[in-house]
Formats: sequence, C-alpha cells, structure tokens
Amino acid sequence: MPLRPPRPLAAAVLALMLAAGCTTVGGSADRAGPARELSAGELRAAAVADADLGPGYTVTVMTPGHGETGSGGAREVSDVPACQPLLDAVTPAAPAAGASPSPGPEGPYAETGLSVARAADPEGGVYGGLLGYRPGRAARLQSELEKLFGPCASFSSTAPPPPADRSRKVLRTRHRLTRDDTPTPGGVDAATGFTLTNESGSVVLSQRAVVVRVGQVLAVFTTVGVGAKPAAAPDERIVRQQAAKLRAAQAVR
Repeated sequence: MPLRPPRPLAAAVLALMLAAGCTTVGGSADRAGPARELSAGELRAAAVADADLGPGYTVTVMTPGHGETGSGGAREVSDVPACQPLLDAVTPAAPAAGASPSPGPEGPYAETGLSVARAADPEGGVYGGLLGYRPGRAARLQSELEKLFGPCASFSSTAPPPPADRSRKVLRTRHRLTRDDTPTPGGVDAATGFTLTNESGSVVLSQRAVVVRVGQVLAVFTTVGVGAKPAAAPDERIVRQQAAKLRAAQAVR
C-alpha cells in the first residue's frame, strides 16, 4: 500500500487530533513575539519559490484541493484509536458524497501545498504543506502531535479489500512511528520530526516528516523512501527558507 503525498499528512495529522480523543495542551510562546494571521492569498504568496532556493531547485505550488483524495473509499482502521489520525493522513479515504472538504473550526482557515524538486537529486523530492491557524491553535496542535509518539510507536491496522476485488482478504498492516532528531532552525518557534513506516509488504515503505511552527502557521515537509533507501530528512535549505518567508510575511503590518 503506497504512502500518500504529504498534503493529506498535514491536513489530517494536524486537524484531526482532537477527533482522536487527545487532550489539548498549551504550546510554547512564539520566539519572535506576536505574529499576525495571513489571508489565504498571503499564505500562498509566502510559499517558497525557485528564486529563494537558488539554481537547481524547482518549486510547484499546488492549488487548494490538489493531491490524493483516497482510493475507493476504503478506510484503514488503527487498532490503537489514538493513532487513527496518522492513518487518515497517509491513506485518506475518499470523502462521502456531499461531504464538505472543510476540516471544520479546529482545522486551518487557509492552506497551500507545494512540491520541490532538485536537479541534483531527481528522486529526492520534498512535498510541503502550509497551514494557517487562528491565534494559539498552531502551538496546541503541535503539542498534540508530540503526544502520539508513545501510543503510536508500534501499531497495526486493518482495511477492507478494494471495491473492485471483494474476493481479496482483509488487509492487515504493521506500522512504526519514530521520532527523528530534528534541529530547530533560526526563526522557527518549534520543530518536530518523525518517520512513519508501513512494514507489511516485502518492501518497507517510509514517510519522513518535519513539522515546524512559525507564528500562526504550521509548515510540514515530507519525503518518501522505499526499501533499502529510507526516506531522507527534508532538505534543510527548503525548511529554512520557507520559515524565513513565513516569518517575514507575518511581521508585515
């Protein structure tokens, strides 16, 4: 079962934690003082661009709603309820007919997706998501993410067979969640790094993520690895430059 691109990772892990029954806790104060909310247009304009990264980088900014929406509506269910947001993130089910795509009041009021390719490493693409939250919400959500490492260090899940082939058996998958040592770049209020694996097939699939908070915005960067080539840490230059643009945009009055 392939891991999905990281835009659903950002939206689900950071917007569905309360639905998983976690208790909200306060985050640390912003290092650079109060930051204003960005409009949807301002958030999109603050996305990192080719010129910010230098020669060899190509950035594609995605329109809202772009990306994976799931396959066949089959929902993968965790045997540990607290871990369900992680599965909803990397294997999102298709929304029910007529359902609103909005994550609701607990979710971001604006979001932008992007992907970054590097000529020197054509297979090492970095996917990103920028999510704007109301004051204080981003810090609390990052605190909720920190609480998943205990109950979700190792868990399993089940999923019904694809609708096109009901003769297949129910799928059972093993997952492992590990915290990655992640430095906090300058200009960032907090940073969390982790890797989520799918270990049920003959080849281990992994998705590595770095979540950084800059004022009222959470920026998520992820990479994907297969087998003997595990997911690499997201390019630090991309993380650092994106954080700088978000900080500058939120400082403008």
